[in-house]
Amino acid sequence: MKIGFDGKRAMQNMTGLGNYSRLVVGSLSAMYPSDEYVLLCPRVRDNDRIAPILERENVSVVTPGGLLRRMPSLWRSVEMVHYWPRLGLDVYHGLSNEIPVTASLAPVPTVVTIHDLIWRRIPGDYAAVDRRLYDFKYGRSARIATRIIAISERTKADIIADWHISPDKIDVVYQGCDPIFSRPVDYEERTRIRGRYNLPDRYIISVGTLQGRKNQLLAVRALPSLPADVALVLVGGGDSRYIARIEAEVRSLGVADRVLHLRDVPFDDLPGLYACAVFSSYTSRYEGFGIPVIESLSVGTPVIACTGSCLEEAGGDGAIYVDPDDTLAYAEAARSLLEKAYLRDRLAAAGHRHIKRFTPAAFTSGIIATYNKAILDFNVK
Repeated sequence: MKIGFDGKRAMQNMTGLGNYSRLVVGSLSAMYPSDEYVLLCPRVRDNDRIAPILERENVSVVTPGGLLRRMPSLWRSVEMVHYWPRLGLDVYHGLSNEIPVTASLAPVPTVVTIHDLIWRRIPGDYAAVDRRLYDFKYGRSARIATRIIAISERTKADIIADWHISPDKIDVVYQGCDPIFSRPVDYEERTRIRGRYNLPDRYIISVGTLQGRKNQLLAVRALPSLPADVALVLVGGGDSRYIARIEAEVRSLGVADRVLHLRDVPFDDLPGLYACAVFSSYTSRYEGFGIPVIESLSVGTPVIACTGSCLEEAGGDGAIYVDPDDTLAYAEAARSLLEKAYLRDRLAAAGHRHIKRFTPAAFTSGIIATYNKAILDFNVK
């Protein structure tokens, strides 16, 4: 099979959609080496995360030629489809919510991964023009694609409810996380991480973009109710206005010396940061899935997460769940984890069992099954 991918995010994005794109191409090319994989990218950029994948013999890159080099958006959204039959693609996969608007004109079946419809659930985090653009691009992509991959049951339900698409066209394929989080974090690595970031003995870690939807303020507001030696470590960049709100709240609560904000953390340091924490905090109001939950459970660190979207799918029995506005419930759960080693151990063991459903083998076999369905569906039409 020869599979084409929208390679823009894999090449250029270092966070969520880029991580997913690299995970798909990297996992498939390793586990199904006899197939061919083509990344169609507007341009090639130096990227240490994608470089090892591009070194594989079964992975290649195609970029626009001629005048289209100066019009990468036009090429990606309209003209790219002319390359598909020339390349001999058996299927094309849009990895980040969209496929070209002209995809239905090409003689190639298409798959699109829809990650979430958060802009419809939490509209305040998005400009009105962006919401309209996403509705057009992503909604159209979902309607014209041969098949859809949803990254969770929650996302599948949203696609059906909002875009009135048949559930028979949608496959849920859980993505898991980068294999780096499955490697043991030894004593030397923990010591290096603690020294590099000057970490306290006991801390709560929260990894993710700092923005209103992610709701890091819940953990901040619970901090005064927790023992004075416990700190909160926030990892990630974000919305400057929300960061200012967090900073103001921290000062108001008198916990400035207990909150550490780490920006531009190398990806390779994340497993150690999770592993050294007492527990992980992921209090988002709405997610398509919640990869930081999986990352934390993979290194053996239990999680406090929030109800209301799909985080129970990600965390299973390896997490404690609270309402996103219930500071008292969060503080009670945090105290339990801080005081009860047996509870942490029990959750860590349950989390380890739960994340077995997110293995690379399950992930790649699910994607391949969708490709085969897309080819069959396309040929039947």
